Amino acid sequence: MLGTIIGLEEDTVLVKLNISLNEFQNLVNLHVVMEDDSKIIVGEITDIKEGIAYVNLLGEIVNNKFVFGVIRKPSFGSSVKLISKEKIPMIISVDDYKENKDLYIGTSPIYDGVKIGFNINDFFSNHFAIFGSTGSGKSWGVAHLIQSIFSKQTTVAYRASIFIFDAYGEYHSAFKDISKLAPEVSFKAYTTNTNFSDSETLKIPLWLLGIDDIALLLNAEKPTQLPIIEKTLKLVNVFARDEGDVIKQKNDIIARAILDILSSGRPASQIRDQIFSILSSYKTKDLNLESEIYQPGYVRSLKQCLLIDATGKIREMELITKFMQSFLDDSLELTMPDGSFKYGLEDLKLALDFALISEGTLNSERVYDEANVLKVRLHSLINSNYAVYFDCKEYVSIDDYVKNLLMVGNGRKAQIINFNINYVDDRFAKTITKIYSRMLFEYAKNLDRRASLPFHIILEEAHRYVQNDNDVNLLGYNIFDRITKEGRKYGVLLGLISQRPSDLSETSISQCNNFLIFKMLHPRDVTYIREMVPNITNEIIKRLRVLQPGNCIAFGNAFQVPVVVKLDKPTPPPSSSSCDISANWFIDRK
Repeated sequence: MLGTIIGLEEDTVLVKLNISLNEFQNLVNLHVVMEDDSKIIVGEITDIKEGIAYVNLLGEIVNNKFVFGVIRKPSFGSSVKLISKEKIPMIISVDDYKENKDLYIGTSPIYDGVKIGFNINDFFSNHFAIFGSTGSGKSWGVAHLIQSIFSKQTTVAYRASIFIFDAYGEYHSAFKDISKLAPEVSFKAYTTNTNFSDSETLKIPLWLLGIDDIALLLNAEKPTQLPIIEKTLKLVNVFARDEGDVIKQKNDIIARAILDILSSGRPASQIRDQIFSILSSYKTKDLNLESEIYQPGYVRSLKQCLLIDATGKIREMELITKFMQSFLDDSLELTMPDGSFKYGLEDLKLALDFALISEGTLNSERVYDEANVLKVRLHSLINSNYAVYFDCKEYVSIDDYVKNLLMVGNGRKAQIINFNINYVDDRFAKTITKIYSRMLFEYAKNLDRRASLPFHIILEEAHRYVQNDNDVNLLGYNIFDRITKEGRKYGVLLGLISQRPSDLSETSISQCNNFLIFKMLHPRDVTYIREMVPNITNEIIKRLRVLQPGNCIAFGNAFQVPVVVKLDKPTPPPSSSSCDISANWFIDRK
């Protein structure tokens, strides 16, 4: 007997100890059972003062199974004993370990030799978050967690698809030799470093992106900019295709733009210059500056008809107007590209420039300014080092593109796909992660068998990307919030890794069901965790400040109770160690 119950305070039981404390190294954080004839209740010792142990109630043992939560309080006559070591896994780990259903990730720093693990479904079928200050062991924890999946002896997670967006390029070393753990497992790496020979350069087919993706790519800020992006994509559907397939549509939209200019009431010289400008960049075999316009008795080119007479007028204005009207076809309708043909940034630029004309934005200073911002940003992208990421030589469909992400040589599947986004700025890195996340989400939604190919998207430094940003106002949604709310049913799960949880989207973090929290020091982050993370207690918050590196508190759906875990070291580790100042500073004296 450990002692006698002398009081009950809400979920805390006061136990008068009848043992000598000198016989035990430490009782705090050990588990006890309080048993009478009708129930067995489990609690954790959280404090000892003046011979009284304060025991936090956790749950009950029913039919030799631990059940979290307490409805009935222990009676004052209950016997109070330290739980036997054999029953500890029932509470803080996996009671009946199965190779293809459970996963060990570390050991208990409280109970020597007790492995800590969880049911794979309970953890990986939910969104999860891993938080911790710099140097607390987050990266090592992530690396070990993933390595553990592929370290099993009798089974292999061949159909796993884990996409890591690697903010610092530190996970390549941890996973590049993953096949040594399991020969059936493959690692695939993409990088934003065009000079890194061990990885493929990241390439995004522009024709697979929709309005929302282009809006993010061009850093659109207002919903009023979306129609011009939509018009641009519809024009790409014409200008980027073989002229023979779209000649009628192309003639129609060019003619309509010129008719708008002719009826604009601007000076003749301005009308002529604008028509020349359009037909210099946008022309067809039927409609160009050399097109012949027939009139009884003679034939002249369109260019000749645009001559300005001595009175300062275009004399053949009516003739040009009738010629342009001959190309109009009201049965034609511009449609969005369906991803069935390739186009690039230059095609998008050509279409955007024309959209500014065909939409008549030159007549509205406000609309023109908003649209022109997109034009400037697109031109900047084309002339930047980032243009290489959209330079795709071969056409690929959305299905084949996603399948290619998941495949390595010889038709083998890749289980870990790492995107090293260390070599681009934060804004572009955020855009990349959103584009890929939306693409994977939409692909999973369209599978014939829902959730038949789960995708896990792990975001290192998630606070850079999963933010309360302008997406909701601009697009009506944030892709990460949508995935956290809807992704589970399609098998698209997020893993948020962050040292600054207070900067994360509140919606996304509120949908996470499992947490591994390493040492946290910043008061704002600790407060945020207390307020936003479900089922967190003051006892957990107290422990966060004193955890040793490599130790975390694990809790959520996959854990019976909050538990301290000493994570095993990953082999090999990620490249996440701090700079060795002394080695870099000092040299031996000669």
